[in-house]
Amino acid sequence: MNEEEKVETAYNTIKGNLVDVKMWTKFVPVESGAIDQLRSITSLPFVFKHVAAMPDVHVGTGSTVGTVLATKAAVIPAAVGVDIGCGMIACRTSLKADDLPDDLRKLRKEIELMVPVGFDQHDIPRLNQAGHQQTRQVLNNQWKQLNKKLDELTLKHPALEKMAGKSEEKAYRQLGSLGGGNHFIELCLDENNDVWIMLHSGSRGMGNIIGRYFIDIAQKDMEANSIKLPHRDLAYLQEGTPHYDNYVEAVDWAQEYAKRNRDTMLALVITAMTRHLPTFTITKEAINSHHNYISHETHFGEEVIITRKGAVSAQFGQLGIIPGSMGAKSFIVRGLGNSESFCSCSHGAGRVMSRSAAKRQITVEDHVKATEGVECRKDEGMIDESPSAYKDIDAVMNSQADLVEIQHTLKQLLCVKG
Repeated sequence: MNEEEKVETAYNTIKGNLVDVKMWTKFVPVESGAIDQLRSITSLPFVFKHVAAMPDVHVGTGSTVGTVLATKAAVIPAAVGVDIGCGMIACRTSLKADDLPDDLRKLRKEIELMVPVGFDQHDIPRLNQAGHQQTRQVLNNQWKQLNKKLDELTLKHPALEKMAGKSEEKAYRQLGSLGGGNHFIELCLDENNDVWIMLHSGSRGMGNIIGRYFIDIAQKDMEANSIKLPHRDLAYLQEGTPHYDNYVEAVDWAQEYAKRNRDTMLALVITAMTRHLPTFTITKEAINSHHNYISHETHFGEEVIITRKGAVSAQFGQLGIIPGSMGAKSFIVRGLGNSESFCSCSHGAGRVMSRSAAKRQITVEDHVKATEGVECRKDEGMIDESPSAYKDIDAVMNSQADLVEIQHTLKQLLCVKG
């Protein structure tokens, strides 16, 4: 961070075991379970400097979501998670608010036809029909960059093929598909009434399988070597071992798949938009970034492995995306390169309710009111993704004022979820 860019430090420090936890949570609630998970990580001997917790931090499976972890010569597969390479893509178009119809329902339905959502995937017979050649070509172009390496991975790890069942066909059919949960496709307006396309997704089924496969390997390796851990989900793979090398190789593929999955969906969304909207161009190059991944980086003068689980790289000048909930604002940000956060920021608002709690506490009427003005599903199936299940995005942004600066503020007009 340049001297002129510095702002007041926003983190609090919590005492850990071997290292401390630095938390950018000044204006947001943090559940006790998340603190417990973070403290567990600090007892691992290969954790470097400290653990950084972003303002969207909350309890996660395996390890805390909203965590940045620097390690020396070891990686924790469960700290990356099973949605390897999950992230965001956003681009600005030449369209203005006045170019959009008052009723966006037809466009939402068109996008849902072009991009499979939830458990759906591309249907091969349908892709071979007249009128779908463009979709097939988009998939084929991206798949050429992925299939050879996937063949090598499944040859080396037959269990991946067994877990997936025709893994190559499954990965191909899921390329350019959204998935469920908190994944979404949105059209938004910025402060200048420019229309943006923004979407959130990851490496789909194959990434999940790769994650589960190596989490199991790490746990069995700990047991075989009688290594005691605070929690079995903190099982790790040591650098210099075949398991470590195999994991990094597989994660690299899953991260590339996730990136290309977002690229593919963006192309399909643009095609859907051309059928309902005036002619337009892309006026700002797409920002395509992961927020569940590993990266080899230099911090505090040393080479380390950075694991970001629910966190985004925010190197000085680097553009990123921080989405709010489906009824709130989202932000295009510029990183301030804060070394204490390992040059990172939050990946979104972060949950304040579990999915089960949201389903108990939020009504359909609540959801309809919270998403007023947004063209989206307003049924019972969306309650666990309703805005009140998430932290206040303004409080999240205020908590990380020394990590990023806002470049654009986006407001959702249309939201597609699985």
